[in-house]
Amino acid sequence: MRRSAFNRLQQRADYTYKYNLRTGRHGWLRLTPAYSVRIVEELLDQTQGHLRVFDPFCGTATTALGAAYHGHDAVTIDINPFLVWLGQAKTRLYTARAIAQAGEASTEALRLANSGSVKAASPPLIHNIERWWAPEAVEFLCRLQAALDRTLPSESDAGVLLRVAFCRTLMACSNAAFNHQSMSFKDTNQLRLLEPDYADSFRNSVAFVLEGASENPAREAQVILHDARELATLITEPFDLVITSPPYANRMSYIRELRPYMYWLRFLTDGREAGELDWLAIGGTWGIATSRLNAWQPEEEAYTSEEFEKVLDRIANPINSNGPLLATYIRKYVADMEKHFAELRAVLKPRAKIHYIVGNSSFYGELLPVERLYASILARLSFRDIHIQPLRKRNSKRELVEFDVSATFE
Repeated sequence: MRRSAFNRLQQRADYTYKYNLRTGRHGWLRLTPAYSVRIVEELLDQTQGHLRVFDPFCGTATTALGAAYHGHDAVTIDINPFLVWLGQAKTRLYTARAIAQAGEASTEALRLANSGSVKAASPPLIHNIERWWAPEAVEFLCRLQAALDRTLPSESDAGVLLRVAFCRTLMACSNAAFNHQSMSFKDTNQLRLLEPDYADSFRNSVAFVLEGASENPAREAQVILHDARELATLITEPFDLVITSPPYANRMSYIRELRPYMYWLRFLTDGREAGELDWLAIGGTWGIATSRLNAWQPEEEAYTSEEFEKVLDRIANPINSNGPLLATYIRKYVADMEKHFAELRAVLKPRAKIHYIVGNSSFYGELLPVERLYASILARLSFRDIHIQPLRKRNSKRELVEFDVSATFE
């Protein structure tokens, strides 16, 4: 990728609270690490010619956006409607007029919010919302949301840009700390001393989003709401290349981490909806998704191996608190990924190349070799040229590593 194109990709890229944020310029939302952008850049730099690129686990559309900047056709899917909306916002092509309209509308929205001339929107039904935002912040965000609804249609290009800026403002005004994997909350006593300027946070968010929107990729990318385990029903031309980072088998609920955005942007209305969506997602374990694991049973033909069963037996040991439940969680995760890989064949061209960026996991000190499980499943499904490439150590635990599991479709 040309350096200028990569810089544009970084500007639209999202950085996650799973990693410490670097200083300097960041993307529209802090949801995907800069490291992921570099992996996409390196893999796409190895390509030649015009390709159709697929990411079956959209996340925040890093792969699709990178492919579009390279001039490739790109399609990405996700089961989470919020991530589909965000991916569509990031990959959209924005005109100078739409960007200017968003800037003007942001000024008008702040005027309406500060003047009290619009009735404030109702706050979302987030449990313990006061942990997330101070009462003054909730009041401001409710007034701002009502003003945005009055100013521009949410589906217009300019309206989408302002709602992305609203998402960034949610984070800027929040008590939540997003700089590590397990979300925590800041000391509210210290926060009171800072006297944040909420309106200025929104202005800064708008300025940043509009600057990123001015750099359009070379091609458009499709972002579709779809289940990665049902790809045979996805209406699309076949693909030459897959680059993706699927959910990890680490009991990290992506729905839980995305709740503030999903509630405020009205993708969720209560905790049960969040649990239902997490149950549908691969690797989901939040709310009712955890309780339903007790009744889940694998299909008769589901993947297994001697190594896999030994690992599950050690994790399910009664001396481990919740060991049997976690063993079931792992078995379901692997079964879901096997369904995905089996369905993937329906959308690949012959000799298509796939890259899955995934980390191993540890439960009660027992290492789950996810990369080897992927390789074994792919071999069972007649993929060839299967390679496991270590990429980096993930954290202070020496055994936790991120891998690129690659293969070629026969």
